[in-house]
Amino acid sequence: MNFGRFFEFREQPDEPKPFLDHIEDLRRMLIKVALALGAGMTLCFAFRTQLAALVQAPLAQVAPERAANLQSLGVADSFTISLELAFYGGFVVAFPFILYFLAEFVLPALTPDEKKVLFPAALVGFGLFLAGVAFCYFIVLPSALAFFFNDARAMNWQPTWTVREYYSFTTQMVIAFGLAFELPLVVLVLVKIGILDRATLRRTRAFALVVIFIAAAVITPTSDILTLLLMGGPMYVLYELCILIAWFIEKREQ
Repeated sequence: MNFGRFFEFREQPDEPKPFLDHIEDLRRMLIKVALALGAGMTLCFAFRTQLAALVQAPLAQVAPERAANLQSLGVADSFTISLELAFYGGFVVAFPFILYFLAEFVLPALTPDEKKVLFPAALVGFGLFLAGVAFCYFIVLPSALAFFFNDARAMNWQPTWTVREYYSFTTQMVIAFGLAFELPLVVLVLVKIGILDRATLRRTRAFALVVIFIAAAVITPTSDILTLLLMGGPMYVLYELCILIAWFIEKREQ
């Protein structure tokens, strides 16, 4: 893997930039990302009641009585948790713009024609992100919640979850799956700029499998085998898809 290619690719062929100019580009990109995230948070906070109900829906499928009796232990929980929900919701809403600004920073040497596809590519990335979010929301969360709920009862415990614990668990899971589904887009960019190729991806299959499941164990809120398989399995399928993407890009360039 040739990471030096990243910095070469950022340079304009006729106007090499000094290091401080790259830092200035980074600062501008971070400001634009912060503005997009702030706008998304503001929008989501205005609909915090509906957003909270949406997050509680998977629990209502598993245990309606628990969904109606989540405990709030903090005096300011209604406000602070609303801010957390607005942050995660705002991140989802602003995600295509965040991708676009990141692409502008990473790939500034694109031709005008190539820059025209940046926003469509960001929309594709947003589609992958939403696919990960939907997969987690409709499949993983109900299964994981049912497993933990029934496991607690099997231990003769009464599962009494707080609002903060439940929202923290669900939002982290959803965002983690959304980001995991961005793997094909990341590989596409790395192959395009010459850091990765199909031969490298095929040669490192076994290593990638181990890394994927370690990453799944780290980024998911729990370490149970069910959640690990539900995240690691799709991520490995996406890795195999990345090999096909790399093959298609190399064949097209040849």
